[in-house]
Amino acid sequence: MFKFKQFTIQQDLCAMKVGTDGVLLGAWATGGLKILDVGTGTGVVALMVAQRYPKAQITALDIDEGAVRQAKENVENSSLRNRIIVLHEAVQAHQGKYDAIVSNPPFFMDSLPSPNEQRNIARHSDTLSYADLMQASYRLLKDDGELSVVVPFDYKKRMEDEATFVGFFPHKILGVRTVEKRPAKRYLLSFIKHPIEVEHHIITIGDKEYREMTKDFYL
Repeated sequence: MFKFKQFTIQQDLCAMKVGTDGVLLGAWATGGLKILDVGTGTGVVALMVAQRYPKAQITALDIDEGAVRQAKENVENSSLRNRIIVLHEAVQAHQGKYDAIVSNPPFFMDSLPSPNEQRNIARHSDTLSYADLMQASYRLLKDDGELSVVVPFDYKKRMEDEATFVGFFPHKILGVRTVEKRPAKRYLLSFIKHPIEVEHHIITIGDKEYREMTKDFYL
């Protein structure tokens, strides 16, 4: 169990537990009136963007049955339940138009699979490649919409290449370091459908900017 200020996350049914990546994405991602959360897992990102955007309606998708049950439980037990719907569905088959899409996608492409099938679905990109994510996001986003994702540093270029291939342009890039003056270990990236000056920024876990970003969530 993981307690935030406005909701609690149960995670016993979910392969991927609450982690820094999801919390950073939920605290940083651009929102709107209609938001899609791809690969919702525990539902933490959906709940965070619902808290940040009080007028938003959020649709949260996952292909893992356990994750869907978990996310539904966490949403139903929160004060935000009326604005979030959780669906057992792949984004490749999903229909709709959204102001914003958020995703903490599977990222292991070259590593050996785990014996745990549920963990494989959550962690390995076989079930949702970056190409699939970008193609679906481009189709589902409104013309002025924005896609926000989080990736490990060594997958940043792959994600950017797939985004460019479908017609996205980078908007914001936030590098996240674990130690001051060291290279970023993960990146938050956002993409839109038209050219724009790219905003580059970097923070360190635990610094003033990180604390400011997450203050409305962490106890």
